Amino acid sequence: MKRFVSMVAIFLFAGGIAYAAGTHDEQGGSPPAVAPDNSKINTRDEHPSAKTAEKQSNDPGDVELTRKIRKEITSDDSLSVLAKNVKIITQEGKVTLRGPVNSPEEKNNISKKAEQIAGAGKVQNELEVKGAVTR
Repeated sequence: MKRFVSMVAIFLFAGGIAYAAGTHDEQGGSPPAVAPDNSKINTRDEHPSAKTAEKQSNDPGDVELTRKIRKEITSDDSLSVLAKNVKIITQEGKVTLRGPVNSPEEKNNISKKAEQIAGAGKVQNELEVKGAVTR
């Protein structure tokens, strides 16, 4: 019996190592055949004028504006998780929205919410519909 328990423990340990080594994805299935390639997006974001999350202003007014928009977006149950995680970058009262969403409706919905809070003409919508051709 002791030998059987030892064998089971070794088997489970070896299986855990193989699993951790990446033989499965997070849901337990096979890994994707081709790794995702974000090279174009990464290159675009390297430009000095590109609005990226690290360029978010620390001005209390900008932080509060971003917080209000984020709260409005995350409280909307009609939006997907992807849409709720878009980047909101505020600088000097002007808001830039970036990231993928699932549909044109989500893109418009998020933009409208941001404009209601920031004001008309103060939102730059750079959201991209997932699967659509990007720049």
